[in-house]
Amino acid sequence: MRVVLSTYGSRGDVEPLAGLALRLRESGAEVKVCAPPDEEFAARLAEVGVGMVPVGQSVRALVTGRIKGTADFPQRAAALVEQFYEAVLAVAEPDGVVAATGLFPAVAGAQAAAEKLGARFAYIALQPTMLPSPHHRPFEYPWQPYPAEVTDNRELWELNIGTMNALFGAPVNTHRTAVGLPAVDNVRDHVLTDRPWLATDPTLDPWLPTADREVVQTGAWILPDERPLPANLEAFLTAGEAPVYVGFGSMPLGDAAGAARVAVEAVRAQGRRVLLGRGWAELAGADGACGADGASGGATDCFAVGEVNQQALFRRVAAVVHHGGAGTTTTATRAGVPQVLVPQIVDQPYWAARVADLGIGVAHDGPTPTVESLTAALRQALAPETAERAAAVAGEVRTDGTAVAAALVLEAATVPAVG
Repeated sequence: MRVVLSTYGSRGDVEPLAGLALRLRESGAEVKVCAPPDEEFAARLAEVGVGMVPVGQSVRALVTGRIKGTADFPQRAAALVEQFYEAVLAVAEPDGVVAATGLFPAVAGAQAAAEKLGARFAYIALQPTMLPSPHHRPFEYPWQPYPAEVTDNRELWELNIGTMNALFGAPVNTHRTAVGLPAVDNVRDHVLTDRPWLATDPTLDPWLPTADREVVQTGAWILPDERPLPANLEAFLTAGEAPVYVGFGSMPLGDAAGAARVAVEAVRAQGRRVLLGRGWAELAGADGACGADGASGGATDCFAVGEVNQQALFRRVAAVVHHGGAGTTTTATRAGVPQVLVPQIVDQPYWAARVADLGIGVAHDGPTPTVESLTAALRQALAPETAERAAAVAGEVRTDGTAVAAALVLEAATVPAVG
């Protein structure tokens, strides 16, 4: 049986699919992953022995501005629908399974390919704010805000149908009719299906059942990482007290140098050493405090690092300051380390609120910390009671998410396709 996993997004979208792909391969399935053509994604998938089908433009280049998009939003959406339709159609099989996540039009394209072939399709949510629920708000597209006077979650999700139709209805339905599939009135619910899979941990994200769809929560899809830490990083870690890690993953910070300066000063105010994760923003040391490639720049308390094994690293730090992506939040929680979340977009405010509610860290108010605000947040995160709570919750995080999801895939293969 061939399984096609599809996504268009950042590292946080690709890594969970790599974890599921590894588990499926161990179960005897043939797996292909359709993903953006970024070299780091291909390398990560190669590590688990899964071939990648590159689709679309480099996400990192788009996020960091190295590729300037010339098309407007509808044209970009239409391109993703077509690109993922063609890619999935070329590698999927009628008796196989297609499971997709990432940007909505890319999912719609993968779904249309599954429909055309008669393959089974599953929508994967890597965070809950994509799924309608009376218990949380939908996230907002900046140019499509909801009316300020509407506060009821049910009403907001009803409005969300119109928002998704306005943004994606035309490109999705134009493509569907062009390839001989019927147009749909409600593109959101069609793509999400009535039985989506939610790949999040139930301790971090306790999904409450809803009446309109059966959400199957599997637990987070974690790819075990056995890579050793670089020797120079290992030397820094063992040379003194546990540092505070600061990194913003794939977020394109408006002022990366300013963010680094704030972070270094706030961490030093706690008497702690600083470990800066460069990320896609190329977060760098302040005024030469952390030089390129991990050089200290003359400061022994500050170190900059690129992409590393965070599963191993986070167990060695005093706290993690990050953007609040689902994957980073789950990794830090599993490590039992206090967190400060500085949410930027989409689901990140949700994860910040959950970390604060659990008492395992602090939700920073707003996306741009000052020295004063980050110092206050770190002071709370580094308090003994927060560390104790973080250590306790770590043991509650499930590690069987990919096994549960792999069983769902095998189950889906035995169910006749609809369409």
